[in-house]
Parts: sequence; structure tokens; C-alpha cells
Amino acid sequence: MTNKWLYSTLSEDKTVSQRQLSEQLGINPILACLLVQRGISTFEAARQFFRPSLDDLHDPFLMADMDKAVERLTTALHINEKILIYGDYDVDGTTSVALMYRFLKNYSTQIGFYVPDRYNEGYGISAQGVEYAAENGYTLVVALDCGIKANERIAQARSAGVDFIICDHHTPDNELPQAVAVLDPKRPDCPYPYKHLSGCGVGFKLLQAFSEKNNIPFADLIPLLDLVALSIASDIVPITGENRILTFFGLKQINTNPSAGIKGIIDICGIGEREITISDIVFKIGPRINATGRIKLAAEAVQLLISKDTSFVKDKSEILNEYNNDRKDLDKNITDEAIAMIKSDAEMANSKSIVVYNPDWHKGVIGIVASRLTEEFYRPSVVLTESNGLASGSARSIPGFDLYKGIENCRHLLENFGGHTYAAGLSLKIENVPAFIKHFERYVAENITEEMLSPQIEVDAVIEFKDITPKFFRILKQFAPFGPQNMKPLFVSKKVFDYGTSRLVGKDQEHLKLELTDSSSENVMNGIAFRMYEFNEPLKALNPLDIAYTLEENTFNGNTSIQLMIRDIKLST
Repeated sequence: MTNKWLYSTLSEDKTVSQRQLSEQLGINPILACLLVQRGISTFEAARQFFRPSLDDLHDPFLMADMDKAVERLTTALHINEKILIYGDYDVDGTTSVALMYRFLKNYSTQIGFYVPDRYNEGYGISAQGVEYAAENGYTLVVALDCGIKANERIAQARSAGVDFIICDHHTPDNELPQAVAVLDPKRPDCPYPYKHLSGCGVGFKLLQAFSEKNNIPFADLIPLLDLVALSIASDIVPITGENRILTFFGLKQINTNPSAGIKGIIDICGIGEREITISDIVFKIGPRINATGRIKLAAEAVQLLISKDTSFVKDKSEILNEYNNDRKDLDKNITDEAIAMIKSDAEMANSKSIVVYNPDWHKGVIGIVASRLTEEFYRPSVVLTESNGLASGSARSIPGFDLYKGIENCRHLLENFGGHTYAAGLSLKIENVPAFIKHFERYVAENITEEMLSPQIEVDAVIEFKDITPKFFRILKQFAPFGPQNMKPLFVSKKVFDYGTSRLVGKDQEHLKLELTDSSSENVMNGIAFRMYEFNEPLKALNPLDIAYTLEENTFNGNTSIQLMIRDIKLST
């Protein structure tokens, strides 16, 4: 599939801001351009961007219902009520539970936690969870990363004498649950200035407010920021504004003094000897936490994240690693089956969306499979399997298409649904699957554009090799932590040539190890292009190429150098 390269351009006003920033900061105009593209156009905004400060976190009491939440939690602790921490089974949910549990255990011995079984209870507040709270004498439940649509379950809890505080970040329905407090920046009536917190982030704001009200030093919260960083990175929320501050200091905590549980996962990943980045969380740490809820019970991940016992942590980290290996096998097998199913269906080949259903697929990995199908076919994808007598599934989207609205448009066919613009979950009666496929396809076909269906690479800037200096790279690294809406800058260099030493590498000679030069300088840039073996012949024929890439730091035999991580290659025209 050929990628279309989209080049960023600045308006006249933004060009003026770029020039001013370049002069004021004493930086390359290309770096100033990257700042302006990220909405940073003044010296003060640049200072805050390059020097994140916990002092710049928003007042937690700006969030609707925060005063009610703090009052109820304070009362519960003063009179020694039993408090249950309830969270979802993914990384955001389990880190949220660990965050709240670790903090509240300092002030009460009456704290428990509960994470629903993905297979027997499903997503969100379950009837079993409410029954567990009532039967075990819990009079307050703090629900994290779920609950915003749990109107029926909250009513059930109230009738059983159980209060709820909801800390969620998903899109609410028109009617909110009748909880003691509903904390969610996406509430239409919530004036909180930052709308993109993770579920764990909302939980952190509750603890920040509770600490302020009860004269607890903010410093007591800092050790918990490693959990917040895990949640933000794994839940793919924007790393902008407040999230960027929380992630910056969370990564600092992970790299200097992580909790025992997180250290255990880092060690089992084999990445303990270098600086941990967002990519390490997304591709190594997060999947091992997630695998627990996919293969077994997510409560095991919470047990790891709250433990201080190094022996227990080591054993549990090894178990999580085994779960992740099992998850990889399942994910590959089901993805292969789904791709074969799609390619053999002529009608689906011409559709704007993908919906596949197999009652025998493992529910724990269908979200990953949906992501794989979206990457493979570049269409909004829904993957369904059977669970508790319903077709239950996950959906993933492509840039520009609001998946949540598409699924919401089919709500008359659904039993339950929830999620974000680009990722959602849903369940429906099995007999409604054919109608859902037709209705969802109709909505997608009417609302998606041909441009959206063409894979695109957004280029931040066109540069020459002479621009890539040690100072340039040193400042570029300060743009981290990278993530949604602050992605690692993607550069294009045009008319580059093989220096004469590029070669094929890999077991099947499928990757290109590059040494390139251009006409701007004598710089020879090293690079790696995975699975791009087809460009070896043009390289050796000394044909000029245009390359799209990010800049990475590569350490080998104790030497550190700048390396081009190639994202795409085109023959120069």
C-alpha cells in the first residue's frame, strides 16, 4: 500500500511566530517550525514546553463534582468505612486501581480492590462487582476508568447501601449515573480545562484534591506518577498539556525510582540498563500488564503493581511474561484467520469497513486483532466473538474517521458500547450481527472520504543532512515525551544516495542497513529500513531517493550516534 506524504505548511502569521521563536530561543528555524506546528508560538509557551513543571498542573477542584468526591472520601476514611477500589482490566484500569490502593492504604486498613473478569463479567461496573461490594460490607466504591454509563448498576448499588465515586474519561451518555460524584472531564457541564486525561489521570486528580483538602504534601503523590505515565502511554491519549507534565515526571520516576512492581516488569523485558521511553511502555511494559487480563485475571497485574515484596514481584513478572507470550500466539493465529476470511469475501473486499465474527475466537486479543486489520486493510475494523451468549467485540479506526459516532449510530442494534474516537468496545445479540454489519457499513460509506482511505504520512519538515547537527538533535530530544499530538517529528530528505556501503541484512535479507549522503554536506548518515529490501537495487544503481524518517539515538559497543529510522522511501522525481 503506497503512502501519500502530506507536508506541513505554516500560515503567514505562524511563519512570523516561527521566525521570532528561532531568534528568541537561538534555535534552528526547523526546530522553531516544529514548535509552532504544536501550537507553541510564544517564548513563555516554549519555556513551559521545554521545562515541564508540576506547578503548572490545573487546580483539581475545577473538575465538576470534585468537592463532593473529596468530602465523601474524607468522611469514609475518618469513620473507617470499608472502601473498594474498582477498575477496568486494561493497563489504564489496573494502574488506576494500584494508584488509588497504594495511596489510601496509608490512611486505612479497610481498603480492598476489585477488577472484573473480562470473560464472565465484561467491561465496566458489573452486577457481580456490586454484589461483591454489598456482601463484603463495602459502603463506598471508587470506580476508575469505567462507570460513566453504568446508570443501572449504580442504581443497584444505591439500593444495596453502596455509594459510588466515578473517575472516568470516556464519553458520557445524556444522563449521568446517580453516583455521589461523577468525575469526568468529558462531561458537557465540566469546566475542567484539560479534557484528555487518562482514567488513572482522573484518579490522580482526585488524590491531588484530597491531599490539598487534608494538608497532605504533594510530594507524597510524586512516587505514584510512574503509574500515571504507564496509563497515559498505554491508553494512547494525547501527550499534550497536563498529560505531558504527568508523563514527563512519571518517566523520571520510572527511570530513577520505580515501584517494585514496575521494576520487575522492566527487568523481565531486559531494558533495565537504559533510559525507559514511551515506546518501551507502549511496546514492552504495557502489553505484559494487558496480557494478564486477556489471558487470566487482571487482578494479578494489580497485585504486582502494589507489591513491595521483591521475591513475589520477580515470580509474578515472570508469569506476566508467559501470559504475554501466550497472547502473541493467539493474536497471530486469529489475525491470520481474519485476514484469510476477508480476502476470500468479495463483498467485504469492496466495503469501506471491516466487520468479522467468529464465535470461537479468544475474546482477550480481539482488540489487538482489530488494530492489525486496520493496519493491513486501512479501514475501520470491528472484530466480534461470542461471550456470555452475546457477540462481543472491539473496534479500531483510521485517522480522520470518528469510530465512536459510527458505532453510536448503530446503538439500536447494540446491548452496550463505549470508547473513543479511534477505539471502542461493543456487544450485541448474535442474531443482530448481520444487521449491524450492514448498518455500520452504510454509515461508514456515507461518512468516510477517499482521502481517509488512503494511508498517509504527515511530514513535519523537509531537511538536509547538514541540518542534523549534535545541537539540533540535543534540542530535538527535549520535545519528548512523544505521543499522540506530539509525535516524534518525521523528516523528509530528498535526493539522497548510497554512500557505497548500504547492504541487505536480516535472516531473510529483508531489511536495509543504510549509509547515505546528500549534496548538502559531507555528512554520512546511518539508517535502518525494515522490510524495504526492494529499494536495494535502486540504491546500488545510485538512483536518488527521497526518504521519510525519524531521528533516533543508537548505541553500539559503547559508541552513541544518530541513526535514521526510515518510515518510507520513494524514488526521486
